[in-house]
Amino acid sequence: MAFNVKKRGRVTYYYGGEHPTLSALVTEELDNGDLKIYFAGLTGGHSATGVLGLDKVNTMNPKVEVELVFRSWEKWLQEAGICDSISKIDFIEVHAFAAQPKTPNPLADPEGFAAEQKRLYKEYGQAYSGFFRDHIPDGGVPARFTVHVVDFPDKAASYEFYSVGLYQKALHE
Repeated sequence: MAFNVKKRGRVTYYYGGEHPTLSALVTEELDNGDLKIYFAGLTGGHSATGVLGLDKVNTMNPKVEVELVFRSWEKWLQEAGICDSISKIDFIEVHAFAAQPKTPNPLADPEGFAAEQKRLYKEYGQAYSGFFRDHIPDGGVPARFTVHVVDFPDKAASYEFYSVGLYQKALHE
């Protein structure tokens, strides 16, 4: 998808469509050609069905979900002509909101639900830190704020992310 681009002073908006609701990326020009980048929120979900060879299981898979978000942002950076790799971004903030488990039902199986919550807390933490360790090894670790919420408007959603990062031009010339 080619972005529509609107530049206003030091701010550039990258968006799709003629009358967008939001921009995929917004950049703010800083000194020395650096860019502060605001990454739009992504809401989605990923079922373990098929991916993990499971039948009819709606299990949230943080490792897959976290990677999908960062790879989507990387694609946007490439399409906007900012840089070719997510590893060139120093993330300042990553806000990640994870949904409550889709199964089991907390009323029918409170112990199972609590166990699934515990698994998700652990696996989301591992997925975040693992992504930075494995794919952005030269960068620092962002400040993060993670909230588990009861529900999203999209009943299949299991996460929502948005972020702020910095592209430091001199580090990549």
